[in-house]
Amino acid sequence: MMRERQRLADGIATVNALQREASDAEELLELADGDASMVGDIERALAKAAARADKAELAALLSGEVDGNDAFLQINAGEGGTESQDWANILRRMYMRWADAHGMQVEELDEREGEEAGIKSATIQIKGENAYGWLKSEQGVHRLVRISPFDSSARRHTSFASVSVSPVIDDTIEIEINPSDVRTDTYRASGAGGQHINKTDSAVRLTHAPSGIVVSCQVSRSQHQNRDQAWRMLRSKLYEQELQKRRDAASDANAAKSAIGFGHQIRSYVLQPYQMVKDLRTEVETSDTQGVLDGDIDRFLSAALAAAVEQGTQA
Repeated sequence: MMRERQRLADGIATVNALQREASDAEELLELADGDASMVGDIERALAKAAARADKAELAALLSGEVDGNDAFLQINAGEGGTESQDWANILRRMYMRWADAHGMQVEELDEREGEEAGIKSATIQIKGENAYGWLKSEQGVHRLVRISPFDSSARRHTSFASVSVSPVIDDTIEIEINPSDVRTDTYRASGAGGQHINKTDSAVRLTHAPSGIVVSCQVSRSQHQNRDQAWRMLRSKLYEQELQKRRDAASDANAAKSAIGFGHQIRSYVLQPYQMVKDLRTEVETSDTQGVLDGDIDRFLSAALAAAVEQGTQA
């Protein structure tokens, strides 16, 4: 209730601020009396206000029942070995930077390191207003084309990684899971993290037999806490699976079951022989590849959200 109250209060404050700026600009324009310098300042201020209004309008479209929730984001390296594992790590950094730029918090829950570089998989939790609503369209396969830093012959390589996004759900949403359908495995945590690493079986992996969903958590040195977090992640995954079924029924699409490889990507990141990031669903593209990899992905998120609303596939 407090989160909903804050969301409504923020919306009202935004509308009031935009109305006030528009009124101030009108008064200043009368005072400018043709002064080119003042008119230029007013135009720039109105352009910034218009950009905020556009963003607020898109945020108002986040009407799904869990759009306002935090999000679990899982990244898995696909075809391409070390190249794809490095690409998966770059994607993780991109989303973490996006979250940081929007004042959201990031908690790393699980990581499987690559043999030489990068990661085989990683799960992070992004905490912030509308985190799931903004990021849900990122679910799918992301393709990278570049000159490989791991190839002594400096040849161009194509790499793939998949992104899975699910909402963090609270106690108001009931997800029934038969405990006999879930296998629990414990193992020693890996990677940087403290004295408990590689000494105790604190990490937990859950496998849900009916769906094939596997989640794991090793963020805490307590096996009990990792188990609780893993169960929350499993409930979240199962809920997202149900949401995906609804979206598939509305759009006759089934991107969630796509293979991690050619023909199934949602976005292409080309660094060689030219610079271009293009979303294959909305046709939005930019040559600012470094900016995108540094977390500037709002243009893609906004276009995907608007397209989903237009097509009636919001869930």
